[in-house]
Amino acid sequence: MVLVFEIVLCVASALLVLLVLLHKGRGGGLSDMFGGGMSSGLGGSSVAERNLDRITIGIGLVWFASVVGLGLLLKSGS
Repeated sequence: MVLVFEIVLCVASALLVLLVLLHKGRGGGLSDMFGGGMSSGLGGSSVAERNLDRITIGIGLVWFASVVGLGLLLKSGS
């Protein structure tokens, strides 16, 4: 069971990093340094931004639940 939580945690961590990097920059940060400050026609859709926000929050909740679950399993196993 611990192995399942570790795999879920690794996959959720990688997805969370990817989804955070896909977000549109709010200005003045690292996203502007790497070209995120340029406006493009594909990234301006509010529906796409809202869906990206929802998916990011969902994956964040999965990540949090897997951290808590793994911690409880490791604590009870020791």
